Amino acid sequence: MNIQIISGTINITDLPEFLKQLADIGQRHNITVQAVNADLLTGSRHLMFAVEKAIRSFGLGRNIANNLGMEIMLYAAGTRQIERGLNLGVKKGENRIALVLVGENGTDEGLVHVEGLLDTVDHTVLDYSDAMKAEILEFFNITPDELDAVGEVNIPELVLERVALVDVIK
Repeated sequence: MNIQIISGTINITDLPEFLKQLADIGQRHNITVQAVNADLLTGSRHLMFAVEKAIRSFGLGRNIANNLGMEIMLYAAGTRQIERGLNLGVKKGENRIALVLVGENGTDEGLVHVEGLLDTVDHTVLDYSDAMKAEILEFFNITPDELDAVGEVNIPELVLERVALVDVIK
């Protein structure tokens, strides 16, 4: 399975139209294309781990969602609740975004098309920073006790733990 990730910024004026464009690219190239809010990711490792777990869950027939894109969102959000997973999606307006393309073939061609949708390509939007800390702590329900135990420098590791625990809480 080929996995491509591109990140950057985009101003989405019409969310349903944007999502339709992604679906059309996916259908045209027989791939899954999923947009994720980069402000809630702790790095490319977080996203790649979630993608790999989602692919594996489909392979084992243990998936919750009906499609791989949503399964990726669930793992990235560290939850099995679809409503909560959707909170990791993009919104109307300015977005720091990560786009994941997954498929047997067609990801290279699809990447060219999704790259054209971005205002800027910027791989640093996936980098974790202290500016993201409060939102990530809240979204992933990371407690002060956890931070005291492992230190704030390990927030990305605590998020990866949430992703890994999705399989346990099934």
